[in-house]
Amino acid sequence: MAAGGFVDQGGSRQYEGKVTVYVLITCFVAAMGGLLFGYDLGITGGVTSMEPFLIKFFPSVYKQMKGETGNDSTYCKFDNELLTLFTSSLYLAALVASFFASTTTRALGRKPSMFLGGLFFLVGALLNGFAVNIAMLIIGRLLLGFGVGYCNQSVPVYLSEMAPASLRGALNMGFQMAITIGIFAANLINLQTAKQEKGWRISLGVGAVPAVCMCVGALFLGDTPNSLIERGQNEGAKEMLIKIRGTDKVDEELRDLIDASEAAKMVKHPWKNIREPKYRPHLVFCTMIPLFQQFTGINVIMFYAPVLFQTLGFGNNAALVSALISGGVNMVATLVSIFTVDKFGRKILFLEGGCQMFISQVAVGIMIATAFGVKGQGSFSKVEADALLSLICIYVAAFAWSWGPLGWLVPSEICPLEVRSAGQAINVAVNMLFTFLIAQVFLSMLCYMKFGLFFFFAGFVVIMTIFIFALLPETKGVPIEEMNVVWRSHWLWSKFVPEDNKANA
Repeated sequence: MAAGGFVDQGGSRQYEGKVTVYVLITCFVAAMGGLLFGYDLGITGGVTSMEPFLIKFFPSVYKQMKGETGNDSTYCKFDNELLTLFTSSLYLAALVASFFASTTTRALGRKPSMFLGGLFFLVGALLNGFAVNIAMLIIGRLLLGFGVGYCNQSVPVYLSEMAPASLRGALNMGFQMAITIGIFAANLINLQTAKQEKGWRISLGVGAVPAVCMCVGALFLGDTPNSLIERGQNEGAKEMLIKIRGTDKVDEELRDLIDASEAAKMVKHPWKNIREPKYRPHLVFCTMIPLFQQFTGINVIMFYAPVLFQTLGFGNNAALVSALISGGVNMVATLVSIFTVDKFGRKILFLEGGCQMFISQVAVGIMIATAFGVKGQGSFSKVEADALLSLICIYVAAFAWSWGPLGWLVPSEICPLEVRSAGQAINVAVNMLFTFLIAQVFLSMLCYMKFGLFFFFAGFVVIMTIFIFALLPETKGVPIEEMNVVWRSHWLWSKFVPEDNKANA
């Protein structure tokens, strides 16, 4: 043990401390921000497949679904731009909100951003629950989007900064775990409310519950040492470090955080600076990881699972049950990542998940092509339907222990403090942009590309798996302020990150 409370391991510092009850509680409360995102992901597809909801707001889609419009292709049952706008408008708002949230997170701290996210989501959920026309629905969705944008910007950063390096992966993945719990809870609620005439109001309105939890929880959270130092509260930062590390020997870690903050304050334009060559790996991964995460095709399942299953010949109740099953697999499989990410590392999970997703997507595409062909006329037997659901669950499980949680973890942990808010804002913005695009065009893509859509996403999975294999260094166990060690040892990124460019410089 070196003087001052850290040891050098492989060129990176490992500070003294232990995992305290306080840090576990704060990370648990903060991760509830993921419930907001997850609940909306899970609730939308179920609501848009409920007949009373369609009759009230989208009667043309209802007629189309019943085959009253002359288009009898299974692939085109739900193809309607206004219906997809109901889903996708949230993510367009989240894209805009992420840039405002970046400023809030840096100037006021991570905690106020989380509170604002919960507040926006609360108002949006209530508007949707009491909606009487499409305008109220869309306004509510936009407010929900601002809530998601603020929480997705602040929560992963909060978790990465509070967690000790040895458990940063597992604790940060509490955010993804909360997303999967939200999806599962939404699917369960949809299954119950689908039987009621105005059940869709309950499904949409219950989103206020996790929003209230987020608002109340944020009031009692302490802010991160990094954020406190960033705003000149060094003594408060030291007290917080002692509390979350469970030891008085925090001087070295505090000194490193202060040095990083002082260097960061010299960066007046983080949006301009992140484009500098020395931040090239950070910019690349904060852009490409969220882009690739959406082109895994996961939101085809998360947004539209009940709609997709109905399209493929499942009955309404069977479609909701199938969505619940895939949501349950998503939640359980995320635990695999939580328990393995700090043991085996990020890279191996990325690679294994990519291979598993590719195989299952190709198999799903072949099954649909065989059953429905190009014209979209056919059906599955019960055995075939069960096999299709099993393949989709295998795909969902692979995403849940790879690109799902790691898509939020890696961008949140790799950026030095001076560009961290900008990097996370880019991560959220790119994620929301392509989430919006996929949500908006998926039903049309399914209508025109048919079973080829699954081969389309499988092709992207190949590309992103090669990208990770070649370009992502392992970040397991590296303290967040010492992350540049991994770039300087990489065959490509060492050409951009100079030897004297410390993580806090």
